[in-house]
Amino acid sequence: MSFLYFFTIALFMILCVMLCAVILMQESKSSGLGASFGGESTESLFGTSTADVLKKFTAWLALIFFISCILLSLWTTAMGRTKTNAPAFTMEHIES
Repeated sequence: MSFLYFFTIALFMILCVMLCAVILMQESKSSGLGASFGGESTESLFGTSTADVLKKFTAWLALIFFISCILLSLWTTAMGRTKTNAPAFTMEHIES
């Protein structure tokens, strides 16, 4: 169970990196960061029709991100409740 949990966390981190990369690849409405490195604001990295594709892909990645974030949160909470081998530190154990 632990391997599957950490494998899912690793997939979640890859999803986060992909979402950041897709957001940064999109064309900005203003000159943006590309103009500071000498690029034209009208130039696109992959052509002219990729703006709609990137917007849809970003929306799907964002939806998958939010769903996986909620599921991982619930899974982490459930793992915390079922953890029985954790030591019980009470005030009686600390004082003695």
